[in-house]
Amino acid sequence: MAATDETLTDAEERMEKALSVLQHNLSGIRTGRATPGLVDSIKVDVYGSSTPLKQLASIGTPEPQQIVVRPFDVSTIKEIEKAIVGSDIGLNPQNDGRMIRLNVPPLSTEVRKKMVSRIKELTEDAKISIRNIRRDANKAADTAEKDKEISEDDRDKLKEAVQELTKKYEAQAGELAKGRETEVTEA
Repeated sequence: MAATDETLTDAEERMEKALSVLQHNLSGIRTGRATPGLVDSIKVDVYGSSTPLKQLASIGTPEPQQIVVRPFDVSTIKEIEKAIVGSDIGLNPQNDGRMIRLNVPPLSTEVRKKMVSRIKELTEDAKISIRNIRRDANKAADTAEKDKEISEDDRDKLKEAVQELTKKYEAQAGELAKGRETEVTEA
């Protein structure tokens, strides 16, 4: 029975990770609204290494269409500005020497459609990862049964449990995507 619990726990942990990767990727997708998630993971080359922006500055949204980046160390502002320009978010930083302002323009219909298709792409990638995890767990169940670690009935129960997990995590991925699509299309 330990083999089945281990396989199930491993599958669930990996599916959870696939979902959190999706969540992270979706947070970087632009909506018409300003959110710190648009810029907080941008990598900045500073102090001899590539560091996420959120570790170098406080990021806020004082207005629905504006992001303000306040570096903890003002001497890094040029590097931060360069990293924002070099990223693919398409926002132009306005640097006043102490902070950087980013105005988030409303999205055009064409850009919204691109964002929605990107959301669908990311969601499908997550679902593929989840299905691959299911395949691995089912293989482990078959191997355990073949090696006489578990019975045929236990193998079938394990496969059923793995399928339930797969359905659950695919549904959660779908919900995340639906929520993000709504934000993109209605913002």
